[in-house]
Amino acid sequence: MTRCYDDANHRVLAYSSAGLMFLVFASSYSFLSLSRSGVESNITLLQTPAALWSYGMPEVGALVAAFIIVIPATVLAMMAALCILINQGRYHSWLVPLAKGIFLGQQWSMVEVFIIAVIVALVKIAAMATVVIGISFWAYAAFTVCFTLAVSSLDRYQCWERIEALKAQ
Repeated sequence: MTRCYDDANHRVLAYSSAGLMFLVFASSYSFLSLSRSGVESNITLLQTPAALWSYGMPEVGALVAAFIIVIPATVLAMMAALCILINQGRYHSWLVPLAKGIFLGQQWSMVEVFIIAVIVALVKIAAMATVVIGISFWAYAAFTVCFTLAVSSLDRYQCWERIEALKAQ
């Protein structure tokens, strides 16, 4: 199903920009803290894949970093670039590969899966330890919402129509 909005590029650009800012915030602060019997542990979003790496699972750590940080950030940056170029009304030879990369990358992003998994884990852990949710968790949740809105606002058909119109000029 396709939905054509006149302001679709502006929406996607706004959601992409906000999402990237929230990802920077999520990477800068504490994600969550656990404490039990006087022992406290803090973790940041960037330490999540590094912890898996240090526990002898480098492949899993690399996949987690790719699916929850690198690919989503790349997709949002590419979406912002695409919208800026379309709004400028200029065709570039790399516009088509950029759009193809966006639509491919959307399928490999797992931000929603990660945030749901964290919430489920927090519910399970809350019975055993004191859990303090950090600013990074809320920033990543906002990043997830912005990412989802940006992806859902970028209509594939409308995008290709605009690229073809720019190419024809």
